[in-house]
Amino acid sequence: MHKKRTLKNTLLEYSNSFKVILITGARQVGKTTFLKNSAQSNRKYVSLDDPSELLKAKTDPKGFLITYEPPVFIDEVQYAPEIFKYIKMLVDDSDNRGQIWLTGSQVFNMMQGITESLAGRVAIVNMFGFSIYERFGKGDLQKPFLPAKKNITSVLKYKSPSETFRIICQGSFPDVIEKNPKERTAFYDSYVKTYLERDVRQIINISDEISFIKFLKAIAARTGQELNLTDIAKDVDISTNTAKSWISVLQISGLIFLLQPYFRNVVKRLIKTPKLYFMDTGLAAYLAGWTTPESLEAGISSGAFFETFAISEIIKSYNHNGLTPNLYYYRDNNKNEIDLLINQDGQFYPIEIKKTATPKEDDIKAFKAFSKMEKVAFGNLICLADKSKPLNENATAISIWDI
Repeated sequence: MHKKRTLKNTLLEYSNSFKVILITGARQVGKTTFLKNSAQSNRKYVSLDDPSELLKAKTDPKGFLITYEPPVFIDEVQYAPEIFKYIKMLVDDSDNRGQIWLTGSQVFNMMQGITESLAGRVAIVNMFGFSIYERFGKGDLQKPFLPAKKNITSVLKYKSPSETFRIICQGSFPDVIEKNPKERTAFYDSYVKTYLERDVRQIINISDEISFIKFLKAIAARTGQELNLTDIAKDVDISTNTAKSWISVLQISGLIFLLQPYFRNVVKRLIKTPKLYFMDTGLAAYLAGWTTPESLEAGISSGAFFETFAISEIIKSYNHNGLTPNLYYYRDNNKNEIDLLINQDGQFYPIEIKKTATPKEDDIKAFKAFSKMEKVAFGNLICLADKSKPLNENATAISIWDI
């Protein structure tokens, strides 16, 4: 399915500046389709999913790059890290830009090889599943989200709470967005199996698949919550160190995001507990056992899934524009909580996320508490309301469809 991807402009910009472009991300988020649709006809394509091509790349990387001379698109490059130093030699002999496009999952060994061999030569961009803008054909209009005082000009049509939860439950993988519930379940069944067999085993040795599946389900049920490795390890009957290792695998694979707490003291910020968010709410819903949008919307986890959806969409709005945002959450000893802080240009933009269609000023009372310690810019309450509503002179409630 061809949809306008927000990354298109960034790809073209980087292709004029860098010799190598690497698109990373989880399986099935659309990396290959995106680059194929963006490539001109003279760019060769080769996938290292093909065993014969992989053998050539691993045993004769120099000859492989003679066969597939630039401009070239090499898919699934993580399978042949041996090729990186030869790519370095090839691009160092030319001043041409954007000659080599690569895709790969965020496997640690691949990223280590990229940074060691291609530092200063490669632009690395993260891709996730469709954002809501991309889903509805408006990907070229998506900008990095930031609360603003100006009146909101809606790009997307408002969706009802029930329709919003249908999309949350469905997920954002390109191959799933138009599938029916039965097909959706079959997709995620296959996805988890493929992920286990092809990605996880490249990073760590999973000797007990059942425990790893239990672990996936346990953290999916905790999306939007603080990461408590001790509780997760106890529920799954694994060690805390194993749980920590497996969380790192999911981060590297681009399936989860850990949102760090904000502290003025940087050391405290590094050691305190992050919040865990799945980057695809459909995968999280599948793993957590939510089979229908109606049960998810009415269930005890509905608020956490709505928050996860909003956080993941904001992250996509930055990454799909080639940017990495500075994001935190805030909680103090007086129980003041702010779901998201965007730190930009010396200011903090506070964002509260609430599954309500009737937002109130009381929902953002923590904004004032935080303003006593940092310079706070305009803020938003992201909710299910059908239109924006000023809450005070410093904050406005907006629809999830206006982020």
